[in-house]
Amino acid sequence: MQKFYIALAALICFALKSSAQQDSKLIDVDFKKATITQMTGELKVKTGYTFYYDPVQFDSLRVTLAIARKTLSFVLEKAFEGTPYHYIITAGREVILTRGAKITTSLPSGYFDNTVETTTANAQSSVSPYPEDNNNTAGASAENKIYEIGARTNKIRPGNVTLSGYIRSRKTGEGINGASIYDPETKTGMATDKNGYYTLSLPRGQQTLLIKGLGMQDTRRRVILYSGGRLDIGLQEKVTSLKEVTVSAEKVANVRNTTMGVNKLDIRSIKQIPSAFGEADVLRVVLTLPGVQSVGEATTGFNVRGGSADQNLILLNDATIYNPSHFFGFFSAFDPDIVSNIELYKSTIPERFGGRLSSVLDVTDREGNKKKYTGSAGIGLITSRVNIEGPIVKDKTSFIFGGRTTYSDWLLKSLPQEYKNSSASFYDLNLSISHQIGKSDNLYVTGYFSNDKFRLNSDTAYGYSNRNANIKWKHNFNPKLFGTLTAGIDDYQYSIASTSNAVNAYKLNFSVKQTNLKADFSYFLNPRNTLDFGLSSIYYNLNPGDNEPNSSQSQVTPFRVPLEKALESALYIGDKYDITQDLSVSAGLRYSLYAYLGPQTVDHYQPNSPKNAANVQDSTIYRNNQVINTYKGPEIRVSMRYTLDDNTSVKASYNTLRQYIHLLSNTTAISPTDVYKLSDPNIKPQFGQQVSLGLYRNIKQNSIETSIEVYYKKIGHYLDYKSGAVLLLNPHIERDVINTEGKAYGVEFMVRKTEGNLNGWISYTYSRTFLKQDDPNAGETINRGEFYPANYDKPNDFNFTGNYRFSRRFSISLNVIYSTGRPITYPITEYYYGGSVRVLYSDRNAYRIPDYFRSDFSMNIEGNHKIHQRFHNSWTFGVYNLTGRANAYSTYFAQQGGVINGYQLSIFARPIPFVNYNIRF
Repeated sequence: MQKFYIALAALICFALKSSAQQDSKLIDVDFKKATITQMTGELKVKTGYTFYYDPVQFDSLRVTLAIARKTLSFVLEKAFEGTPYHYIITAGREVILTRGAKITTSLPSGYFDNTVETTTANAQSSVSPYPEDNNNTAGASAENKIYEIGARTNKIRPGNVTLSGYIRSRKTGEGINGASIYDPETKTGMATDKNGYYTLSLPRGQQTLLIKGLGMQDTRRRVILYSGGRLDIGLQEKVTSLKEVTVSAEKVANVRNTTMGVNKLDIRSIKQIPSAFGEADVLRVVLTLPGVQSVGEATTGFNVRGGSADQNLILLNDATIYNPSHFFGFFSAFDPDIVSNIELYKSTIPERFGGRLSSVLDVTDREGNKKKYTGSAGIGLITSRVNIEGPIVKDKTSFIFGGRTTYSDWLLKSLPQEYKNSSASFYDLNLSISHQIGKSDNLYVTGYFSNDKFRLNSDTAYGYSNRNANIKWKHNFNPKLFGTLTAGIDDYQYSIASTSNAVNAYKLNFSVKQTNLKADFSYFLNPRNTLDFGLSSIYYNLNPGDNEPNSSQSQVTPFRVPLEKALESALYIGDKYDITQDLSVSAGLRYSLYAYLGPQTVDHYQPNSPKNAANVQDSTIYRNNQVINTYKGPEIRVSMRYTLDDNTSVKASYNTLRQYIHLLSNTTAISPTDVYKLSDPNIKPQFGQQVSLGLYRNIKQNSIETSIEVYYKKIGHYLDYKSGAVLLLNPHIERDVINTEGKAYGVEFMVRKTEGNLNGWISYTYSRTFLKQDDPNAGETINRGEFYPANYDKPNDFNFTGNYRFSRRFSISLNVIYSTGRPITYPITEYYYGGSVRVLYSDRNAYRIPDYFRSDFSMNIEGNHKIHQRFHNSWTFGVYNLTGRANAYSTYFAQQGGVINGYQLSIFARPIPFVNYNIRF
């Protein structure tokens, strides 16, 4: 048999040599932005050769070329120079055009060598499919090679076996999150997890697997499966051609996945979106997605499908981030040079997540380059950043470190007089270390630290910081079962301080500390069932506020609101079941248990009476860590997908969720004056349930994704504040808040183009959010017990995000945003009472501030793309708020000379130009 292959190879080489001898006719060509059809049509007439190619792969190619008296091969070389396109000329006067791996005229080295490790039935192979060097020839060799998995037998037994392994970047050695491996014969596929791990059940025998990864060249692997085993796959980074830019690689996921209401973003597309001061911003891009809104300028808190800002679980490497903002909200807490993947869950929330009602924003940092030391840096008008990464032990242990800081005081001093005495500063640090212990074990250590301080033309200084650290151990028990154990500490602290008057100098301190422990497991039952299960526990330790003297002369009396403690635990299990090829169901159950702990003094109020001091019956004192009361209950997660055809599907989902921590605020955005409160005997946990229905369709060879989703949500025990409520330093906060019931509904449209020179997305959302408080026993009803708009209710929201690449080095981006103004309560008249003038306010949230509109523009200029140069640079120029619209951040009223005047506060009332210089090494 081996002699046959050698003879076949010789025959192919002879045919190629013969074709080269025939390719001697000299031709003239003059192409001006010719399409592939125009180019091949003219060449066929002039040479008589027949051309074969996939039109979809060449749809964005444009050729401009003028050549006199040259051979066909010379013309094709020049036409495809600097692009990923290749050609081969056969002896039969045929030309085959391809995109991707380079076509070679000889079989790869070692093709007939039996160098692949094999396994017995009880052990798995560990096949390293790519060499250490970083070139395209290695990738082509891997595609042509046949990998034997398991112990070779003369006869292949029937049945399925399990293939598992890691899909990594050949350049850096990092695992690739969300890469897909697919068997077209059985139509079986799987996406990798955050670490690049996959598990796939396939029939024994020869298979050809197709592998795709975001920003990576598509590839294939030919395998012969004798038994279960392991195959690690290396992907080559995709070099963007002169003619094309690709933003997304998961073309069919929009239709085929069972999940709905899930948006996945990559850092490449995020860096193309214009933002304030020119730095790529994760949360600014999240706000362009359907169903996601912000209450106004300069806020990074966001609202998802009728939820408040505190109903979003924000995770950075599995650590909870309570305040994801810097510098008055102009920057998010996530360093764009460190971030790898961003996933927003707003409808089908996986069972492993809990504790929030509206959404989960899961941000993952990169592991760090395992091959060599690299880094990047950037400098802008008010911020600078730097990161460095590399191997501690090559191919085994790596690190990545990043830091950012600001020097913004010069900008504040250049603003109008009212900002002259203002100051602001922030910095953040990221560190991640990954270590491969063995074939089945990986260890990850991550840390994040940030600090913000600012003062706005007053002596009052505000500050807050995030401190997060966790350690993660991942173990593969066998090809079908793997688990991850994570332990971490999260610490969010914020304060308000004044020192202008030494006698009255004070400092208010607040903090939210939590210790996390969780174990997550995935078990691949069979090709139709994938089982996820695990448990988690969070220990809360809250400081709701303390006031202390801030100087030796201060006469401020120290006061502390009692600390709060609680333990929130959960068990979950979920199964994804493919009933048929067209119908898939994902169902899960999460059971949460919450215990409020001492030490604490709890007041008991008369039943069916308002909670106030006059209705206190008695109080109970609880000792340290004593269980005061518990809340518990199931959370249901169900989703379904039915495929109408290869490009269209319908999906439905139903979720219930519970939230045990509350954010008490009389502002609409996250601010340093907010108070966090745990559920206790007098404040019940929030409860939400949501039903969603969606239609998804891809068109033009999956290059354009479209979707429409409708949803309805009910919210229970959401806390709103009473008129005249005191939220700061209130040890009896239950007396100043009231429980409300809410409802939210809406429809979301999205069109996204993922390929070509022009790419981006358009989204439109119509949504409403209403609250109601009609309990007469609460002591106060709002708007006569009728439904009223929530503070963040904004019915219309439109976003356009577009990018156009003129060349490999130059591109432009445009961002356009429009939304309805948020609700506000206005003073409507004056009246006399008790001998003085009083103000009568409208119903709560009966009016709105003006609508919001903003457009941003940026230009991105890359340096040269020479491979063997040490430094690569780029520039970003642009304008934030291109039209200079004075959008209202808020409105307020003041009585002057007996007249009530209204005022509007705008953050950016004029165009803000920006420039950033970036360098990679």
